[in-house]
Amino acid sequence: MSESFPNPADENAGKTGSPTPLPQVQSTAPLVLVETAFLASTASLIWLVNFYFPLGPVLRIFFPVPIALVYLRWGARAAWMSAFVSGLLLSVLMGPPRSIQYFIPFALLGVLLGACWRRRVNWTVSIFLGALLGSIGFFFRFWLLSILLGEDLWVYGITQVTNFLDWVFLKLGLLIEPSIFLINVIAIAMVFLSNLVYLFIVHIASWLLLQRLGNPIPQPPHWVQVILDYEE
Repeated sequence: MSESFPNPADENAGKTGSPTPLPQVQSTAPLVLVETAFLASTASLIWLVNFYFPLGPVLRIFFPVPIALVYLRWGARAAWMSAFVSGLLLSVLMGPPRSIQYFIPFALLGVLLGACWRRRVNWTVSIFLGALLGSIGFFFRFWLLSILLGEDLWVYGITQVTNFLDWVFLKLGLLIEPSIFLINVIAIAMVFLSNLVYLFIVHIASWLLLQRLGNPIPQPPHWVQVILDYEE
């Protein structure tokens, strides 16, 4: 006669103190690491290709987008990691001066735009903040290149602005000689205006691209959608 032994699982079934199996939790850390490294290398590659094979303003539009996408998907820590990794990679491939010119302002701009877009900030605020950071980065690059070349490049920029204003006043028939202060103010305003236009184009490109990748940015103003003939 065979003797049956009780199953321990059956004995513990009615006991409140019996251990219950823990749910399996899949960690997203490897995915974050892979995507951060991939998008950081993508940002570096865009800068590298544009430096050696410039395609006009086409690639420049996407300089901050990969890092902004990291922020949208994984938050601030991953975005800062992606920015630093892209800077280190460019430092190895092109040297520290070129790496710094990418990091300031484009890598920082990617973090800023990602933060604004993740918090659903409207376009007016994000474009203004991005243009301000871009203008600071422009003057930083002027300062850095002036040190590396041993020449004050701002004098060259002021000369170009002066020639442009003389041409404008000549066409308008105005016998005006602009002061140095006015020339500097107009030069700074032109830099800020160019960055406003650049950030606006970056927003449009990111709006059209990132929503197809499943990470949409805030909707543009209605007049932009009307111009682009966009309907939800």
